Amino acid sequence: MSFTLDPKCPPGPIEDRWRKHKFNMKLVNPANKRKFSVIVVGTGLGGASAAASLAELGYQVKAFCLHDSPRRAHSIAAQGGVNAAKNYQSDGDSVYRLFYDTVKGGDFRARESNVYRLAEISNQIIDHSVALGVPFAREYGGTLANRSFGGAQVSRTFYARGQTGQQLLLGAYSAMMKEVETGGVELFARREMLDLVLVDGKARGIVARNLVTGELETHAADAVIVATGGYGHVYYLSTNAMNSNATAIWRCHKRGAGFANPCFTQIHPTCIPVSGTHQSKLTLMSESLRNDGRVWVPKKAGDNRPPNEIPDAERDYYLERIYPSFGNLAPRDVASRQAKFACDDGRGVGPSKLAVYLDFRDAIQREGEDKIREKYGNLFQMYEKITGENPYQVPMRIYPAVHYTMGGLWVDYHLMSTIPGLHVLGEANFSDHGANRLGASALMQGLADGYFVIPATLGDYFVNNKLEPITTDHESFRAAKRDQEETIQKLLNVKGKRTAMEFHRDLGKLMWDYCGMSRTEAGLKKGIEEIRKLRAEFWKDVRVPGDSNDLNQELETASRVADYLELGELMCLDALERRESCGGHFREEYQANGECKRDDENFCHAAVWEYQKNGQPVRHKEELKFEFVHLAVRSYK
Repeated sequence: MSFTLDPKCPPGPIEDRWRKHKFNMKLVNPANKRKFSVIVVGTGLGGASAAASLAELGYQVKAFCLHDSPRRAHSIAAQGGVNAAKNYQSDGDSVYRLFYDTVKGGDFRARESNVYRLAEISNQIIDHSVALGVPFAREYGGTLANRSFGGAQVSRTFYARGQTGQQLLLGAYSAMMKEVETGGVELFARREMLDLVLVDGKARGIVARNLVTGELETHAADAVIVATGGYGHVYYLSTNAMNSNATAIWRCHKRGAGFANPCFTQIHPTCIPVSGTHQSKLTLMSESLRNDGRVWVPKKAGDNRPPNEIPDAERDYYLERIYPSFGNLAPRDVASRQAKFACDDGRGVGPSKLAVYLDFRDAIQREGEDKIREKYGNLFQMYEKITGENPYQVPMRIYPAVHYTMGGLWVDYHLMSTIPGLHVLGEANFSDHGANRLGASALMQGLADGYFVIPATLGDYFVNNKLEPITTDHESFRAAKRDQEETIQKLLNVKGKRTAMEFHRDLGKLMWDYCGMSRTEAGLKKGIEEIRKLRAEFWKDVRVPGDSNDLNQELETASRVADYLELGELMCLDALERRESCGGHFREEYQANGECKRDDENFCHAAVWEYQKNGQPVRHKEELKFEFVHLAVRSYK
């Protein structure tokens, strides 16, 4: 198949583009929609909202869920809120300001047309979610409440205490389950997509493994939507759930879908620090805590006094000092780097010295403990349960950790990948956040893609493409199933001595050391070399007990780790080739006083990688044009 990068961005004033483009797209007659079938892989916010919306329009939808219930999707872990430009506070917010903040927050490495559409749709998301019964926090008079998040000087984040993701997911889940009940959606739980099936170069189905029985299944449709989240778990220790994985998007990549900006990973500044090698994941403390919590470290290196014994004059509130305009609400990549610098300077706190304080003393004195409990009670309770420390009495200890991936499968304005018929939603695609995602924008993107964008663009694909009727008896389905049977048997036949989890842990350390919060040319070259060695060792010494015809979680893990070993190398290669610093991609060679130094002349583009069986991927470019937010040095001071 040909590899083309046509973003399909409409022309004209940016505020008119989506409205006019929707009118100009082809429509499917309501009576004809039932003739088309769609596979939706993933039932988090993006997938559940898409499945519900498409089924309500009349399409036949098959939805595939990795868990026993869609309610367990990792979307529930998003705690702090969802952005929208409603400007209830009359504090200067607008659709354009949300658009501007998002482009700037992504360090000018996102596509303007997609970002403006996201900002424009944001207000519809709130109205739609309220109609579904999402219990957003409200002011005394009944209006919806807002708070601030990093990278913005306005209050635009709607929230449901520290459970916003869970409540939004329950809204999308209820909408989808209504369609399951009426027959519009057929739900397949405990299924993992292992391959994409192409017929005449178009995405026409998937191969999935029943995780309970081990059976390989094939499913056919007229289009495939992948909404399986990000790939941050490649680092092993991250805020992602243990079941979060990259297999679906990686297998699509190996079938021809371009993978864009894989090195753009986000480090979240407010996570509970690593406590030991026994850990399998890290716990995120919501960025919303930075509304009232003040970040600081001792001014002197090696100051081991308890925090309450260190007077204000001997504390360095470094975010407030360095970024007076944004203070503790500096963007995630900026706040994370400064925490690392403080710890590298010997001023880290706690047993490991790899932590900084997030202190609520002043907020409690100002507003009272009851008010703080009302805002953040469940988050404080979670912190105390994990650490044994009461954050009402002593500061929280936090440190950056891998959280979100801005890279993903390349998509155009219609959310379609380089494979016709394969659409990608939410964190699984690359489109809206550039080199750094602002807080509370992940939920916004997933719901915008699922509720409002894909229902409009999918019909245009159906009208403009002739899709012959097919079944899973087609040779392409049989061949794809054979490929997966051979891969599974290859894993089972190694019969080595080490578990897949051990290999994953080793890979995670390599990724963190060489492609983590900061990167260097020498480190990335070393990382690529070490990952290749580790992958060779994996295929010689991994132990996968049991067989494929039953519940086998070791096999699931090994299959995912095999993909991570390939993806990790691509991430390092992408970071090596991008010889600049921007957003979450911090190359130590390209900086100015600890701040990113972009190279707009040579790298103002999305890097899109084409898979090659010989192991030498080809790098393509989608040039980024900034007509409405002009390129500038990104400053939060």
